[in-house]
Amino acid sequence: MKKFHKLSIRTRMMLVFIITTSTILFINLFMYVNVNHMMNRLDEVYVSNISLNELADTLTRVQASMTDYLNTRTSDAMENYYRNEQDYSKLAARLNDQVYGNELMIMEKNIRSMSEAYLELTGQTIDAKRGGNVEKVKARYEKATEMYGYISTYIYSLNNEQFRANSSSYQALSTSMHYLEGVNVVALVLVGVCNLILIILLTGTITSPLQKLAGTADQVAKGNLDVELLPVTTADEVGVVSTAFNAMIVSIREYIKRLRQSMETENAMKEKELMMETHLKDAQIKYLQAQINPHFLFNTLNAGAQLAMMEGADRTYRYVQKVADFFRYNVKKNNDTVTLREEISLVDTYIYILNVRFSGDIHFRKEVDESLLDVQVPSMILQPIVENSVNYGIRNIDWEGEILLSVYRVHDAVCISVKDNGIGISRETIDKIMNSQLRAADLSRDSNGIGLDNVIGRLRLFLNDTDVISILSEGENRGTEVLIYIPVREGEYEDV
Repeated sequence: MKKFHKLSIRTRMMLVFIITTSTILFINLFMYVNVNHMMNRLDEVYVSNISLNELADTLTRVQASMTDYLNTRTSDAMENYYRNEQDYSKLAARLNDQVYGNELMIMEKNIRSMSEAYLELTGQTIDAKRGGNVEKVKARYEKATEMYGYISTYIYSLNNEQFRANSSSYQALSTSMHYLEGVNVVALVLVGVCNLILIILLTGTITSPLQKLAGTADQVAKGNLDVELLPVTTADEVGVVSTAFNAMIVSIREYIKRLRQSMETENAMKEKELMMETHLKDAQIKYLQAQINPHFLFNTLNAGAQLAMMEGADRTYRYVQKVADFFRYNVKKNNDTVTLREEISLVDTYIYILNVRFSGDIHFRKEVDESLLDVQVPSMILQPIVENSVNYGIRNIDWEGEILLSVYRVHDAVCISVKDNGIGISRETIDKIMNSQLRAADLSRDSNGIGLDNVIGRLRLFLNDTDVISILSEGENRGTEVLIYIPVREGEYEDV
């Protein structure tokens, strides 16, 4: 059955047509042969009667031709006699000559024996007539005529008996013929019903998948792509179309899924861009809020630096120049991506300013791998961290405070560490900072307006990762360390 389903529709229809036609042809041929056989048997039923009738007619012609010769003695009459006598002899020779059998066979044996004796007497009568022996002619003619009567009577009796026997056979054959006709009708009806069932099954295997295909296609046309895939049980044309239709539905689903994912990704990217832009604008706004007029301030600081230089106050000139550089970096680099080298330079400037302010109380050290300083980072990420270490770590402590800035390679990332030996920080406060719950708490009166929350947010957006910064503290008075991880892209800093 599986092999049948793999055939094409055309091949299956041809097979069904061949099978049904061959079956009907075989039944008709079978019935034709049997009917012909029955008809031949019916024809043979009365052959014996026909033979006996022919035998009786020929016997009568022999008797008549003999009598005609005796009366006319012409050559035509003699020739006619001998022709009839030869015909009769051939017919009599076909009769039974066995001494056993049924009564009819015995009667045939007797007719044959009497026919031989009769033909001998007629021959003697003709010879006697030709010899002119009138007495022998008369005596033998009388015996032949008597023998003729006996034979005619026997033939008539045998004919009647055989007719009765043949009638019984004819009746039986006729009954068989009617039975055969009935069988023929029943067989044709059964074959017709089987053919009808076969055609219905065949058309069902074709129309049923087409109906399912049409129904599913209608659902898809209405926008329902969650339909069940069509079951494919055949390898014919309908099976090929159903397989292609299933592949089309799966392809459309995958396309919509990819399109949805693409749209979600695009929306997420836009959202991140908006968040990044918001953070940057927030940093700018906070900076602008802290700075009344940066350009006026730069000009004023530059004027002060020039005045200090003219008066020979080199330390004052350098201080004012550092302060101007610090604020100029804040304004110009607030939207940019900068190198780590520039960020560390800003920290150096910031530490210099603080030491001038606090008479050198800020102890700052660096352990930097120079080969990593060209890595790209968002601007203004190190100074706010160092500022927090100063304001919340080493300010107002009873021991000498120190801040260590380290830059080193860890596997596939550049690690930036800002570590102090100050008062430390609690786990609860760290969690709040990492979860953006201390937006105002990380700003001091001396801050430039950009807090840890802003730094963390911009780093996460810049690196598209949440695990880019960590804050470590072993407890009270044990210091704090802020770690930033900048992944190194493939092919970047291969000499490291």
